[in-house]
Amino acid sequence: MNYVMLKDVCAINMGQSPDSKSYNDTGDGVPFFQGNADFGARYPVTRKWCSEPTKMAAPNDILISVRAPIGAMNYARENCCIGRGLAALTPDKSKALPEFIFWLLKGKNAELNSKGTGSTFKAISRKVLEEIMIPEISLEKQIEFSEILERVYGVIQARKEELQKLDELIKARFVEMFGDPIKNPKKYPIHQLSEHITSLTSGSRGWAQYCVNDGREWFITIKNVKDCHIITDNMQPVNAPDNAEAKRTKVQEGDLLISITADLGRTGVVTKEIAEHGAYINQHLSCIRVNKEVLNPLFVAHYMESPAGKEQFTAKNQSAVKAGLNFNAINSLKLIVPPMKEQKNFINFVNQVDKSKVKVQKALDETQKLFDSLMQQYFG
Repeated sequence: MNYVMLKDVCAINMGQSPDSKSYNDTGDGVPFFQGNADFGARYPVTRKWCSEPTKMAAPNDILISVRAPIGAMNYARENCCIGRGLAALTPDKSKALPEFIFWLLKGKNAELNSKGTGSTFKAISRKVLEEIMIPEISLEKQIEFSEILERVYGVIQARKEELQKLDELIKARFVEMFGDPIKNPKKYPIHQLSEHITSLTSGSRGWAQYCVNDGREWFITIKNVKDCHIITDNMQPVNAPDNAEAKRTKVQEGDLLISITADLGRTGVVTKEIAEHGAYINQHLSCIRVNKEVLNPLFVAHYMESPAGKEQFTAKNQSAVKAGLNFNAINSLKLIVPPMKEQKNFINFVNQVDKSKVKVQKALDETQKLFDSLMQQYFG
């Protein structure tokens, strides 16, 4: 197959920031997009306008982020001003269709990021864009490839939306069963978490020496804890030492994990699978064991992920510079305590929804594999 450079089939217009005095949010001038932060699902979202634009993009131009994060893309909906975080690509439609270039560049994301330079913010130059290699194929084939990728990508987006709606269903069910957790309209008793904690500990520092690719157990970090779950597909393998510190930080089934630094209040509950595999927590997490005769750990997790929980984490943050919670703050967290039967009914509902999510996620993974395979076949 023959290849040409991107500059041979596209006009490349690197963005430039206009005078800041020309920025406004009153609609004076043309829409102004500074970078990836302005991107929507397909078209940018206008937040600023510019009365004295420098570099312009035209309707249907491909807008590509050239500064971190490199490679994000949208289409221009209208004439607009572009800042230095973006470049506008105008394909010569006698040689390359915009849709074909769009999908090809999506497949080049990793390559583009690998060529980014800069100590603070990685960025790519005009030269990097110009030298991207484009397969020289007929317009008919370009249409065929683009339409197939568009359809498969549409299925991927639909699966993602389905997962999001299932998450929203759980939140709606929580409010339906227990009422607004902040207002507590059903007048459930409100207790401090400390009244029902049987064990509270934080994680360990300095475990890098034990983290190995062939580790027998898992090391749970803050990235694994989200939305009441502990995600295992990116877990760090570890060979834990046989000492008191490891015993202290090893989790058990039903333990509630809460992030205590950075993104405060992310929660997850240790499953049987995780406990049987063997897992330990790092210093950014706290491990809480509650009296299961009074509180279901998963109910506690959903309460802490609700507005009532998030509000408390914000209020109890111990530092204006670096987010953090101490044991006193965790012990003083308050929550409603419905009868255990009601908690269990809610958890049964969550478990049923989670089964549906597993099926949707499996379908999503399979579709993503197909998409990746097609991208490799067409552009690899």
